[in-house]
Amino acid sequence: MAGIDLVPLVDEGLGNSAYLVDLGDGRALVVDVSRDLRAVHAAAARRGLTVAFAADTHLHADFLSGAHQLGATGGTRVLASAAGDREYPHTGLRDGDEVDLGGLRLRALMTPGHTHEHLCYLLLDGEKEVGVFTGGSLLVGSAARTDLISPERTEALTRAQYASLRRLAALPGEVAVWPTHGAGSFCSAPPGAERTSTIARERATNPLLAARDEDAFVDQLLGSLGSYPPYFRRLGEVNRLGPPLLDQDPVLPALTVDTVRAQLAEGAALIDVRALARFAAEHVPGAVSIPLRPVFASWLGWLAPADRPLIIVRDQDQDVDEIVWQAMKIGYDNLIGELDGGLAAWTAAELAVAATALTGPDGVGNVRVLDIRQRPEYLAGHLPGAIHIELGALPGRVDDLPREATVVMCGHGERAMGAASLLERAGHRQLTVLEGGPDDWAHATGRTLETGA
Repeated sequence: MAGIDLVPLVDEGLGNSAYLVDLGDGRALVVDVSRDLRAVHAAAARRGLTVAFAADTHLHADFLSGAHQLGATGGTRVLASAAGDREYPHTGLRDGDEVDLGGLRLRALMTPGHTHEHLCYLLLDGEKEVGVFTGGSLLVGSAARTDLISPERTEALTRAQYASLRRLAALPGEVAVWPTHGAGSFCSAPPGAERTSTIARERATNPLLAARDEDAFVDQLLGSLGSYPPYFRRLGEVNRLGPPLLDQDPVLPALTVDTVRAQLAEGAALIDVRALARFAAEHVPGAVSIPLRPVFASWLGWLAPADRPLIIVRDQDQDVDEIVWQAMKIGYDNLIGELDGGLAAWTAAELAVAATALTGPDGVGNVRVLDIRQRPEYLAGHLPGAIHIELGALPGRVDDLPREATVVMCGHGERAMGAASLLERAGHRQLTVLEGGPDDWAHATGRTLETGA
């Protein structure tokens, strides 16, 4: 086969890439596809392809795999690590096993580290090693985190990751590197902007491959890891069992104001996906602000309960399918509907609304500042004296904060509004959200940011 027709399917929000490979005979291979199969189906349809093979590199923690759905409804042959003990029909592969794709071949390479059962897939054209699907092993400029299985196994997995990366680095330099995790993925150590690479480039530039020995590698990788959403701790097992199959595309039923009020009284949570300014102007008291944007799924999985019914408030021009699929791909099947008519229906019923003040950099003044960005962001530069609590940790810390005037900030404002909504729900008042980030404040005031802890 002259050349490989490979199509990366990038999920910018989760920071992951799936791949579709045209096998040249009307069939396709897909690798590490999520439960949201819309992009896969569209890419295959444009080329007139049937998805014949779906390979998973590991039991994903950050999204539900779409391989189970493809196998059950499309006759797709599912390929996965035999060590994963998946409980649905699949071909379990061990180190060195090969699968004939009809001209091309896949060779399984056991590469534990990110997970205990991790497989990479080496794509061969004849005897030529073309590229390797590295999943959560070798990434562009990095390697995936090793602390998702259990604290007791983290060091052993990190040492396994060291060996796995060196095994991959021994491949020919021209072999392409096609990882799953990339920029924006919480499964990654801090990655670069590019999503694919080559073995030669990684040998030359990946700092983890430059570690002087195994102990230095362990210190370097573990020292680079930050926090991750709590839903990561349960999706691996869901993927092992097989994500629930869908017999049709999910929908979001319209709920009347009275139904929404009754559901809230019984413990449902309200998720407002409208833009920052729209939420600030008025919103249902107690609603959590998670604006609809590419990273919606990550913050839904961080801030919204997975064990309670969720109701959506949106503007009519916001894509309801995008809301539902972003939730479903991380296992949030607990969306029970949306407020019919949006906030306008709530206000028409003469029900109470709340508002949250916004300010520009000049309005920060001398009040307390709460910075809710990720730790590396905070260390790189923050307002002098700012308190730091990551947004993901805030739900468990709302009672630790004094109830006094506070400006809440992040990098742009969306995460800060989410934080303010959590604090308001816990009874905090006198909250203001900064539109913009620390660089905007420094530019507007002429003052210098602090760095470090």
